[in-house]
Amino acid sequence: MKILVTGGAGFIGSAVIRHIIGSTTDSAVNLDKLTYAGNLESLAEVSDSERYAFEHVDICNRAELDRVFSEHQPDAVMHLAAESHVDRSITGPAAFIETNIVGTYTLLEAARHYWQGLDDTRKAAFRFHHISTDEVYGDLENPEELFTETTPYAPSSPYSASKASSDHLVRAWQRTYGLPVLVTNCSNNYGPYHFPEKLIPLIILNALEGKPLPIYGKGDQIRDWLYVEDHARALYKVLTECQIGETYNIGGHNEKQNIEVVHTLCDILDELSPATAGMDGTLPVGADLSAISSYRQLITYVQDRPGHDLRYAIDASKIQRELGWTPVETFETGIRKTVEWYLNNLEWCRRVQDGSYQRERLGTIA
Repeated sequence: MKILVTGGAGFIGSAVIRHIIGSTTDSAVNLDKLTYAGNLESLAEVSDSERYAFEHVDICNRAELDRVFSEHQPDAVMHLAAESHVDRSITGPAAFIETNIVGTYTLLEAARHYWQGLDDTRKAAFRFHHISTDEVYGDLENPEELFTETTPYAPSSPYSASKASSDHLVRAWQRTYGLPVLVTNCSNNYGPYHFPEKLIPLIILNALEGKPLPIYGKGDQIRDWLYVEDHARALYKVLTECQIGETYNIGGHNEKQNIEVVHTLCDILDELSPATAGMDGTLPVGADLSAISSYRQLITYVQDRPGHDLRYAIDASKIQRELGWTPVETFETGIRKTVEWYLNNLEWCRRVQDGSYQRERLGTIA
């Protein structure tokens, strides 16, 4: 099978492609605009494979999408291309409307045109898998409540509203045109190659640099944390095993307050790279790390962001019951692996932080 993965240079998309190339016999075509969050270095381990191809294409460009479908003849689409950072959506929502809504519409139309031209056998086997977020559901007030596949949508931010819009478009294209779609909504991902603006890598790298560890409000926001490689396995399983029109929620069964996550990160760093030992020069130092006994002392509480949802929690029982998927990693094992990865890949982090990954890759593509 040949799978067209949009947003394949992003955090989750690159994990999906690494899984496809590393753990299956399928091929992957990575279609990515390469915004700031797209990093081809996250695919270095698979980029030389004969089963991998890259297309530098914006999903809003219909002519280029038509070319990619025609040239590569994919058997399925996994649509992960999206603007995804909530804070950025608050300060600049236009990009989220353009990519997440207009881009999804454009991709749906290109996929529909391609699918309608397939022979009966390939047409019946084709799938359009749309990967979304649990943020479309809003937040939960009842501590016993969980998001299910039938929870009404109530998005709170421009980001989640744009993703909710894209979900509705995908389902409408099945209902109206018969396009064979699948939808998944996932909880917060974490793991290797995560862009440093996100909570977990931000805390790790700020701590190592002796910078403040910023926590919104009181840090009591609750999220369900899912290790990205577990998510990649789940997405592939949905694509290859579930029925057309199904929706699955994918979660890690790991509800944690943000402050708990930060405390855990600080404790692991205290063990693996103690602040009192000082730095080895691999990253610039902000504070005098030799003067503190724990990275927890760098925690700083900042003003909460507007419309910040308090609690997300996924009921992932349907995918476990129907497809037999459960996460391999607990939060404890996954978060330790994540910290160890960042400590062992500080050069990757530095190249993201100083922008050299972007300058060099754009020069190569040009």
